[in-house]
Amino acid sequence: MPFEHIPASVTLLFILYGVTGTAALIATAYMLLRRGNAFAAHVTPPMRLRRWAASFFAAAALSHVWWYIFYTYFGNTLSVAHVVISVLDCSALLTTIAGTLLAMLQDRQRPIWPIPVALIPFAAIGAIMMFSPSMLLMYIAIAYILLAYLLFTIYILLALRQYGQWLRDNYADLENKKVWLSQVLTITMMLMFIVYAFDDGTPIIRHIMVIAELILFGLLLWRVETLPQLNLPPQKEPHPTAPVNIDPSNIEQLLAQHCIAPKLYLQHDLKLPQLAQAIGINRYYLSQYFSLRGTNYNTYINDLRIRHFVSRYREAIHTAHPLTAQQLAEESGYHSYSTFSLAFKQRMGKSVTVWMRNPDQ
Repeated sequence: MPFEHIPASVTLLFILYGVTGTAALIATAYMLLRRGNAFAAHVTPPMRLRRWAASFFAAAALSHVWWYIFYTYFGNTLSVAHVVISVLDCSALLTTIAGTLLAMLQDRQRPIWPIPVALIPFAAIGAIMMFSPSMLLMYIAIAYILLAYLLFTIYILLALRQYGQWLRDNYADLENKKVWLSQVLTITMMLMFIVYAFDDGTPIIRHIMVIAELILFGLLLWRVETLPQLNLPPQKEPHPTAPVNIDPSNIEQLLAQHCIAPKLYLQHDLKLPQLAQAIGINRYYLSQYFSLRGTNYNTYINDLRIRHFVSRYREAIHTAHPLTAQQLAEESGYHSYSTFSLAFKQRMGKSVTVWMRNPDQ
């Protein structure tokens, strides 16, 4: 078709498609070659996560090249070229998506091998279609790949729930550690797979999907670079192999003596193993103690920090030595004022701004 007869919508789509593919290629190079962090200089992301993210961006860039060539020179959805590209594309993208999302969970290393194993039947259907093209087989392949990703999505959402609990059980500061963005990425990728699977060639849908893909790349890149490495300090005591009787009064006394009295809770980035070591008990016993009280480590430390903030603010008001909320939040152990604001509202039932209007209530 002569260039002047190509519809403007198709030209725009090809431009957007090229921009998205180029963005994925740039992101791949950035993940692999740049040592520093351009998004958050003070954050060191897990190297395993960066490598998986780089592999996903590389798969996405190759996907754009493959489909660009296919729709330019072939176009037949029952051709051998379409089958080969579909199998390679879905296998590469699903494996690297799974590896990236699982690498975000740092409570334990979950295996990736079930993903390529689960894709074997999909590849087998593709092999049959190469010799015996069939719309029925194509629909079966689409249904299978969607079911596989749906099951993975359910698995990753359950794993994210466990990961969130692990964070609350071990960390006082959850800045940039929360799981909601990983949940958004997981669900967004699932929805994009569904839309692409049932794509009927509607121009507006394709334009929206390409733009959404570009946004997704940016969101994933930001998530990877702002997620810190969460290695917990080593603990000499082994994990208890059997339930133990915990004396709450004894642990309460140890916490009062070694955490509350010296105000250890004001230490930035205080972790459960550090507190357990300070009071002289196994971290797993301390975690069980919090569970028996119906709370977790994060809630316990934040409760102490908010009490400190309230006490210091009232003291500053009564002695006519006013301090800003930001100053007191940092003194109370918070790196981020937004994290403090959320913890304060959860503890006090009102925002810090509203509370400061009448702090003696």
